[in-house]
Amino acid sequence: MICVSLNEPDYPAIVRVLDGLKAEMAEIRLDGARLTPEEVGQLFSRPLPLVATFRPGENVADRERMETLALAVRAGARYLDLELESVPLGRGELIPLARAHGCRVIVSHHDERETPARDRLEEIIEACFAAGADIAKIACRIRTRADCARILSLYEGGRALIALGMGRLGIVTRIAAPILGAPFTYAAPDGGRPVAEGQLDWTTTRDLLKILEGR
Repeated sequence: MICVSLNEPDYPAIVRVLDGLKAEMAEIRLDGARLTPEEVGQLFSRPLPLVATFRPGENVADRERMETLALAVRAGARYLDLELESVPLGRGELIPLARAHGCRVIVSHHDERETPARDRLEEIIEACFAAGADIAKIACRIRTRADCARILSLYEGGRALIALGMGRLGIVTRIAAPILGAPFTYAAPDGGRPVAEGQLDWTTTRDLLKILEGR
């Protein structure tokens, strides 16, 4: 399955892209848009399965992030993506709210600098599940082929995991992820901006997956 990540600046732009998507699901990057509570509710009440993501930023208070994510969950978000570092903020109310609304919790960790050693990656995965994750997500900067192999080796555990590499060398991890057991991988909208370096557009990702799956 392919999740298209949207980082559009406002409600009309998000709706325009969503209306043209052929994808099975999409991620709404709420940190990239300024939306009213009403717009958040309208977006996440749409029938397409949506992931609600709101990364920390210098100009956004943690309370605003948590309140916006709560609005998305109440409106019908299928997935809530919460950074491992933000879990203490969401454990009291947000994660139980997601559980009550049938919204699956993704606890994610991002390392923009490097891909840590295997034992450290395993520790991070365990921390994600201990924090309440239904799905653990790890995204690391890929600098060598060995980094790629290390990220992909994490699927040996058979757990609900999305492990991806950032950067051009990490492209292979994004295509291999669903084949190795990830519930989905991420892509950019066709003709749109990638949210992460190394993210391919939806059509390219779909076509490569078809080749690897023998379809």
